[in-house]
Parts: sequence; C-alpha cells; structure tokens
Amino acid sequence: MLLLKSALICMALNVYYEARNQPVEGQMAVTYTVLNRVKDNRYPDKVCDVVYEGQHSKITGMPLRDRCQFSWYCDGKPDRPHDLDAYRWAEIIVRHVWDQQDNDITGGATHYHSIDVKPEWAKGKTFLGRVGDHLFYRWER
Repeated sequence: MLLLKSALICMALNVYYEARNQPVEGQMAVTYTVLNRVKDNRYPDKVCDVVYEGQHSKITGMPLRDRCQFSWYCDGKPDRPHDLDAYRWAEIIVRHVWDQQDNDITGGATHYHSIDVKPEWAKGKTFLGRVGDHLFYRWER
C-alpha cells in the first residue's frame, strides 16, 4: 500500500512530538498505535484524521486545548518541529513501520500514555506492555 505524503507528515509529526526522546522501539510503537487505530472501526480510517482527532472550535476550527487524542496537537504551541534531525528521523521510522505493518511490536495497541500519568481510560483497556516511557493498551476484543 502506498504511503501518501500527507500521511507521512501527520505520523512523523506525531512521532516527533509524542516520542522523539524515546528509543527507536518507542517511536515505532507510537507509529503502530496510529496505524492500529486506522484499522479499528472505532476511529477514523485515515492517518491524518486519527492524528488530528479531537474537539475543535465551531467558530475557528482550531483544536480545543487538552481535548485531543494526542496531546501535542492541542497544547496551544506551534506545531513546527525545531529539531529537524529528530523530525527526519521520525520520517524514517514511519516509513520503516509502514513497510513492516505485519510486524506490530505493540500487539495491536490502540492507546498509550506516559509513565508519568494514570489516565482513567486505562482501567478499561488490556495492558500490553511498556516501551520506553510509554505504556501501551488495546481495547478488549
């Protein structure tokens, strides 16, 4: 399947903001999580729609602060990477994972969070494991 440039950019931004300080496996796991959501009928069926999912202002169309699936998108900060090497690396990770979708290292994760938080939603999901500083989960099947 062809990786569209827009999908590459959306996923690379997500990896950059969510996991650029993580080991390679952690960056891959974040990428697999987005792809698993695309495959899950509870989420949008396009990569960018998954990455940018959240509540938006009816007036401006801008994301509402702290109301998004991925926190970086609605944190009120500009979404332009400052570390271009880390962003380019995120693109490499995304391309690799895209080509290796059958080798999902997360076991089907649709959710993750930092080890520093304890979100309420985690109680209703199946814990899959830790990769770097993130804990990964999926819906019960």
